[in-house]
Amino acid sequence: MIDRRATTLILVLATAAACGGWWLQRRLQAPPAPSHGPSAPAGAAALAIGDKADDLALPDLDGKVQRLAQWRGRRVLLNFWATWCAPCRKEMPALAAAQSRHPDARIVGIALDQPQTVRDYLKHTPVDYPILIGIDADPEPTLRFGDTVGALPYSVLIGPDGRIERSKLGPLDAGELASWLEP
Repeated sequence: MIDRRATTLILVLATAAACGGWWLQRRLQAPPAPSHGPSAPAGAAALAIGDKADDLALPDLDGKVQRLAQWRGRRVLLNFWATWCAPCRKEMPALAAAQSRHPDARIVGIALDQPQTVRDYLKHTPVDYPILIGIDADPEPTLRFGDTVGALPYSVLIGPDGRIERSKLGPLDAGELASWLEP
């Protein structure tokens, strides 16, 4: 009769071999992971500080396409956000207050969420700056504007000349907003 220890050892080794085989199979079948997070689509390198911003065209909450060029000549703060992003939601009152204090600048929220979800959220948390929908855009606007990590919130400041002046991953506080939006 086989000793109880031997039986346990055989079961442990068999389980380890099965797990190792499963892991190896998954590893060999999986596509290689990107080394630096998501990257911009082929032929569309991420924009950087000093680059001329693309004339982004995205629908607003009514489905009407709005172009970034309509605000050329002003400082434009693109703020990429989503309703499910807690830091994004926390930042929105400061963005609304900054828009009121800096009427010569334009804050533009770009929601990476479904339009109806955004409309429902804004019923309870209204803002006085335009909200565009970027979730189905191709190429993805956050990647195009330099968010290679793919996290939110992400903000990009475009100067009156249309060139990118600053970008930041994470929420902006009132002091940063003031320094970004003052001429």
